[in-house]
Amino acid sequence: MTENPMTRTTVTFDSAGIEIAAHLYLPAEPAGPLPALVVGHPGTGVKEQTSGTYAQLMASRGFVTLAFDAAYQGESGGLPRGLEDPAQRVEDFKAAVSYLTTRTEVDADRIGLLGVCASGGYSLAATAGDHRIKAVATVCTAEPARQFRYGADGTQDPAVFQGLLAAAAQARTAAARGEDPGVLTMFPDTAAEAAALGGQHGLEGWEYYCGPRGHHERSAKFLAWESVDRMAAGDVFHAVPLIGPRPILQVLGEHAVTAWMGLEAHRRATGPAEVHWIKGAGHVDLYDKREYIDPAVEKLSEYFAVSLAK
Repeated sequence: MTENPMTRTTVTFDSAGIEIAAHLYLPAEPAGPLPALVVGHPGTGVKEQTSGTYAQLMASRGFVTLAFDAAYQGESGGLPRGLEDPAQRVEDFKAAVSYLTTRTEVDADRIGLLGVCASGGYSLAATAGDHRIKAVATVCTAEPARQFRYGADGTQDPAVFQGLLAAAAQARTAAARGEDPGVLTMFPDTAAEAAALGGQHGLEGWEYYCGPRGHHERSAKFLAWESVDRMAAGDVFHAVPLIGPRPILQVLGEHAVTAWMGLEAHRRATGPAEVHWIKGAGHVDLYDKREYIDPAVEKLSEYFAVSLAK
């Protein structure tokens, strides 16, 4: 894949009173105003990882791109650290769109969203509620509330999530008493433990976040306990029917155990919707492996060139 030069600038913007840290990528010689994309990261990720990779590659294809750290995570503000708040995550996308509308390099009538993993689900909800967003695409779509309730493959024993809710309730009580509520650690200490707990999907996640493959110091690898009960009532797919007649593209790995979530979102679409399969890829493969990312970006570029055309 040919990659054209680009520039990266560190920027900030406000999201419901929280300062959001982001990287703005511009084609080296922008013939603006240009179409633009907000790019969101996977759960517990940061803008320097997967979302930054996609943002750079899409900028090299002529789009202005904005990769940001979710509120409470990475370099963005907000307390408690590591909070996964579905409503705030959706708001972050809308706030990012607002920021892009202020940039002279951006055509405010040609803004789309690109969400990876958890941000795939959140980007769908943000698009549903914001008509400034003209098109949305996701990569290895996941919906955190569903994944916590049902597991990555959808077969988790319901007792597991009930146990997490009980722990989250205890953490809230501890915090009310002035005690340390602790955090929910997302990964075990070793690759072997990750494989035993989560199979191949769990192992690949550990290799990416905890090993040299994708480790970043600001990727916290934990969640504040109150994230769990906030997700208990969450369902970012409920608004998907509101996206039509605007288009949806979902890029899914052929072997991704999470693909059932993307297919559920697809069934709810009321406008143009496409599922594009990347042959041979699992879920985490689409985070960093160029043999899978390159064909994904090729498809994304074609999609946004049409859907964000003048």
